[in-house]
Amino acid sequence: MRPLHASSADALVYDFDHLDRLMEEAGIDVLLATSKHNVRYLLGGYQFIFFSAMDAIGHSRYMPVFAYVRGQSDKTGYVANKMEGGEHQNHPFWVPHFLPVAWGSVDAMGAAIGHLKAQGVAPSAIGVEPPFLPSDAGATLRDAFPDARIADATHVLERLRARKSPGELALLREATERISASMQATIRGAGAGDSKYQIIERLRQEETSRELMFEYCLLTLGASHNRAAGPQTWAEGEVLSIDSGGNLHGYIGDICRMGVLGEPDAELQDLLDEVESTQQAAFSKIRAGASGGEAIAFATDHMASQPNANSTDFFAHGMGLISHEAPFLMTNHPVAYEGTDADRPLEAGMVLSVETTMLHPTRGFIKLEDTLAVTEDGFELFGAEGRGWTVSEPA
Repeated sequence: MRPLHASSADALVYDFDHLDRLMEEAGIDVLLATSKHNVRYLLGGYQFIFFSAMDAIGHSRYMPVFAYVRGQSDKTGYVANKMEGGEHQNHPFWVPHFLPVAWGSVDAMGAAIGHLKAQGVAPSAIGVEPPFLPSDAGATLRDAFPDARIADATHVLERLRARKSPGELALLREATERISASMQATIRGAGAGDSKYQIIERLRQEETSRELMFEYCLLTLGASHNRAAGPQTWAEGEVLSIDSGGNLHGYIGDICRMGVLGEPDAELQDLLDEVESTQQAAFSKIRAGASGGEAIAFATDHMASQPNANSTDFFAHGMGLISHEAPFLMTNHPVAYEGTDADRPLEAGMVLSVETTMLHPTRGFIKLEDTLAVTEDGFELFGAEGRGWTVSEPA
């Protein structure tokens, strides 16, 4: 599947009118995006491969800047690294003003400031991403526009990305299906005596062979609740939980599946059925127009009635370009942010991760995590294969 890459504004997955409304609501007239994920989104799917793994270079860091003036898309500029001129030659960016002039954070911000002034822009309020704006670049911006209010535009960009386009949904669906297939192959290919190190490496190879960018694997074996990589080995009769995020052209699939070495006994069947019942309770309340908080409350109440409620936790969050994004449905559970979207209606095209985790005292870490897209009349579950016990046969 080819990545989303917009060579014209007509091919973008968002529209300027929506962005303008969000900026107006926030009282922002200029947006300077500097996070790699939001710059990628605003550009239409492009990310510079040279800095895909690390931003640091020399005494500074790579800092792309996407500059947008509310209501004036013709003044949009992209401040890029000097090496990105070749990228533009191969696949031209849609932005009217392409500026491949920067190596570090200060010169990148200086170029963005120069661009705004050259366009005759005198902003009263500039929206930035504080978690992704180095202090030296922030100081440069404040010095250049001392009378402008510097505002947090993080929420504007979160709301812009919340509802996915058909192309984005296709990438998320494909990413999840490839992770599911990788997990099943990994579980069936692992055996007694294989260490967590070996199993994680097998998953990395399986995901990479399916053209995913491997991001992480959280793995447990047996009765342990420790999901870190280590030398522990798998033994006959033990469970395995495998939780991984794989990236397909910037979009993340994130699921958890269960394996067992040998056929699962009756207790294991019951425990996974219990986890599954909470998942299904949440699913039953997900549809466009319903509130995410309603689905969470219903699933949590259902979980509380189950035999192992004291050992079980339920969680749901939005996802897409990053693993926790709008809609934000729960407060500080477990990631530290406010559940600002719990009472807002879900919209078709939003993507959710729904997860139920049991920390059983003797059988171990038993979890299902699923990725789904909200639809007008319900939901579409991505990568649904392998949601039961995947069995690895003893040698």
